Amino acid sequence: MNTKLLTKKMQQLALTVLSLFFSIATFAQDTTDAVTTSTKTTTTEQWYMDPTYLIIGGVVLIVVIALLVRGGGRGTRD
Repeated sequence: MNTKLLTKKMQQLALTVLSLFFSIATFAQDTTDAVTTSTKTTTTEQWYMDPTYLIIGGVVLIVVIALLVRGGGRGTRD
């Protein structure tokens, strides 16, 4: 057998064994034990979730882009 072919086959075997190991490790973390927990959650709204800030930010972005594209309007024309 060619050494390149043998090396490729060994790499494929190692990859298969490694993926099988990770698959088993992933399933091993699943538990069927019934665990009951009680948590108290409080809801707070973040500032970036408020649509007012998004609208203001969008308007400011459009104005800045318009000013940059306009280029000041002081170009010389021949």
